[in-house]
Amino acid sequence: MKILVLGAGGIGGVFGGRLAESGSDVTFLVREKRFEQLKVKGLQVESQFGNLTLQVNAKLQAEIEPIYDLVLLTCKAFDLPSAINSIRPAINGKTAILPLLNGLAHMDALNNAFGNKNVLGGTAKMQVTLTPTGIVKQLNDWQTITFGEQDGKDSIRTNELLSMFSKTSIEAKISQNITRDMWLKIVHLATVAGMTCLMRANIGEIVRTPEGSEFLKKFLLINAEIAAHAGYRPDEKFLQTYLELFLQKDSMYEASMQRDLEKGGQIESEQILGYMLQQCRAAGLPDALHLAAYTHVKSYEQRRDAKRLPAL
Repeated sequence: MKILVLGAGGIGGVFGGRLAESGSDVTFLVREKRFEQLKVKGLQVESQFGNLTLQVNAKLQAEIEPIYDLVLLTCKAFDLPSAINSIRPAINGKTAILPLLNGLAHMDALNNAFGNKNVLGGTAKMQVTLTPTGIVKQLNDWQTITFGEQDGKDSIRTNELLSMFSKTSIEAKISQNITRDMWLKIVHLATVAGMTCLMRANIGEIVRTPEGSEFLKKFLLINAEIAAHAGYRPDEKFLQTYLELFLQKDSMYEASMQRDLEKGGQIESEQILGYMLQQCRAAGLPDALHLAAYTHVKSYEQRRDAKRLPAL
């Protein structure tokens, strides 16, 4: 299986890097700045699972041909339109596309662009960042990828990909209900991103306030009800995991959206918090918390964009 990884940032750098390290045929589709970093320094990963420095096969879009069996799509959700255009030269009609984007709205866009049969569903569980110097840093010991066919059926391509990941330190799983897994991911992500951005604090800092745990719990349970309205009610084990997290006063956990926001960067406001606000209203549930979180990040975007405008 020939794999094309769009980007060599956090998620793409770890998953693609570990596959390449184990001998898989992996190419990274990157922009010019990242291309030069990889050419000079190689792909560098700092990880609890072992550091990695590896010369990898990196290409610019003009060099891409339709020879790939699978494209691993690891861009930010707000970059999806440009990502679709970037990977088109790699698609040959049989190419599978595995997106690891946050949210759910990207599935419709990819299905419309490439056809449902060519698009897998997927989620990633990992805290990782790309430093300005080009080093991929894992921030905790989670490195899980879950993927599956949209119809839930077994397939040769998902089993082959699972076999490839089995040769790495990555925990890989095939799901027979990947849409449900993606709903569980956004329940967790909307809760943590919404609250850590709104409070400008990590989970432990929120928990140490007088009623922080209850605040986090309330938002989680509303998001769980939103998923239930869509037909994907979270199970008790899933909820208990996060309810326990929301009692940990020493937790350093925070959403990548919060880190991006505090750096003054672009954030997935519409794809996560805007989407869940819409779904909350569609379910007829109280929307005050979602509206507060969404308005907060949209206000941040107003100030960020105003600073970028040239003075009159």
